Amino acid sequence: MKKLSFVFLTMLFASGVAMAQPPGGGFQRRTPAERVAVIHQKLDSAFKLDAVRLSLIDTALVVLYKKQDSRMQEIREAAMGGERPDPEALREEMKKYSDAQEEIIKAVLTPEQYTIWTEKIVPAMRPTRPMGMGGGGGGGGRRNDQ
Repeated sequence: MKKLSFVFLTMLFASGVAMAQPPGGGFQRRTPAERVAVIHQKLDSAFKLDAVRLSLIDTALVVLYKKQDSRMQEIREAAMGGERPDPEALREEMKKYSDAQEEIIKAVLTPEQYTIWTEKIVPAMRPTRPMGMGGGGGGGGRRNDQ
């Protein structure tokens, strides 16, 4: 009976761990269309923009996101070939795409709407991390200089 209980609990635990993992075994970046759909939905629900303005934003963001994905693929391929990207240069490049996204949105919204977008909607869209996840440095292994 104890063995049966142990096996049952082990299977229950294992299935719980398996369910906690995302499909495919890891993080999957959203496609440009999926990323545009999220922003489209937020803008439409917050400001009820007309179809023409939403279409302008959608088109511009799809082009931007495709360029960004293409550039990231180039960087990944170079890294797999042994070339280490400069973290500061990479950060600057990603900021360039982020700034372009904000300029696209700013061009279509009124100043009041853009203030609401940047102060209320954008912060709410940022992913939150559970306690103990991300942030800090490395693990608790031995240091090399000891």
